[in-house]
Amino acid sequence: MANRPLSYCEKHRRAFIDDLSRLVAIPSVSFPGFPAEPVERSAKAVAELLKRRGLEHVEILRIPGAHPYVYADWLRAPGKPTVLLYAHHDVQPAGRAEKWKTPPFQATAKGGRLFGRGAADDKAGVVVHTSAVAAWLGTEGKLPLNVKVIIEGEEEIGSVHLETFLAKYARRLSADVIVLTDTSNFDVGVPSITTALRGLISMDVEVRTADHPLHSGMWGGPLADPALALARMLASLVDARGRVAVPGAYKDVRPLSALERRSLRSLRYSEKDFRRQAQVLPGVELLGGSAGPLEKMWRLPSVSVNAIQVSSRKDCANIINESAWAHVGMRLVPDMDPQASARALMAHLRRNAPWGAKVAFSNVHASPAWITDPEGPAFAAAQRAMTAGFGREAVFIGSGGSIPFVGPFAKVLGGAPALLIGVEDPFTNPHSENESLHLADFHKSVRSAVLLYEELGRLPPLKRRR
Repeated sequence: MANRPLSYCEKHRRAFIDDLSRLVAIPSVSFPGFPAEPVERSAKAVAELLKRRGLEHVEILRIPGAHPYVYADWLRAPGKPTVLLYAHHDVQPAGRAEKWKTPPFQATAKGGRLFGRGAADDKAGVVVHTSAVAAWLGTEGKLPLNVKVIIEGEEEIGSVHLETFLAKYARRLSADVIVLTDTSNFDVGVPSITTALRGLISMDVEVRTADHPLHSGMWGGPLADPALALARMLASLVDARGRVAVPGAYKDVRPLSALERRSLRSLRYSEKDFRRQAQVLPGVELLGGSAGPLEKMWRLPSVSVNAIQVSSRKDCANIINESAWAHVGMRLVPDMDPQASARALMAHLRRNAPWGAKVAFSNVHASPAWITDPEGPAFAAAQRAMTAGFGREAVFIGSGGSIPFVGPFAKVLGGAPALLIGVEDPFTNPHSENESLHLADFHKSVRSAVLLYEELGRLPPLKRRR
């Protein structure tokens, strides 16, 4: 029974938060243009934590050109199933420093939440794993199943070296079940198992009309402004209702089944709930047509402009710039082909470039959507564990986000069930300023992980298809 490990969790709450705070202090931004050294330092800190919490064979795994992965295991439970625990230690850029209410790379407890970049996404996921392992090893001296751990270093940039990584290390990571702690709960205090993720296309688009910036008074009028050209191109990506206007964007969208529609209705989620969680300003319309907000977020494509740059507020001058740049993202749903969708998106932008403006694309990445059927003993075990850990019935949900690791890895492992359990919530602000972790839910997530190991340990090892 897990009574002693659960008591350990209660006694070591402060130590678990200290583990997380040390990781948050490392600015492990994996994006191009940021220094690689903090990501390397983060990997070493994760390796030290895994070792200190009792895991064995800790090793930093490397792929040429990639940020480091960290591996560890504990394989001393013969006859028991093997679980692969996944999280990532890289983070998004901090964003606008002036918008943060606390230092972004200093974990700060405030109002029942822990603020800091990576406090939730996904360094909390790392610490959920290490804390649950510590609770078992610190009381029982063993785990109720075999454990392998992989902590990725470039999830936030689309796991761009995943194919190479799997080709080299898939056999070492062979497991019966995958558990990923990188998703969100449906609401604060509502334990959730994610069974669908949207895919993602991301790209940089640059528009040029001149060789260098020019005086806007001397040359304005005849000269095409690349910022206006880019604005027209970006505005063409959606129609008046906010639906994706890229030709063919909806042709492969899988209609919801009657069962799926009933499942969405059972969650009782309204536009009012969406406005509350997203903190939409009063009077601002919700877009995307007549579908409900959950269907729009989980099962329909969407497009967003993540960044635009022409000059800057600080260096603004009375000029027409020579170029304008944007980073564009498009979320995909099951059955949408990522490569075909990326080509369609680029073709649409080129087609809508006015005035002969020159268009160039770079840093194009595409990953597919993922969906699974939450049937079988592993999902039932997860639901029992999370219900007990949170003291409230766990629900199955979708997610509008993307984790490129999930689909390819589950496939390489012969269709091993992937259990996506989250430490985030709708108020976490992942990728935005003031990212935070709900502390009570974090501790409930650790308790759930302790119970999940016990539940999965009672299952027979699965016969995997290779």
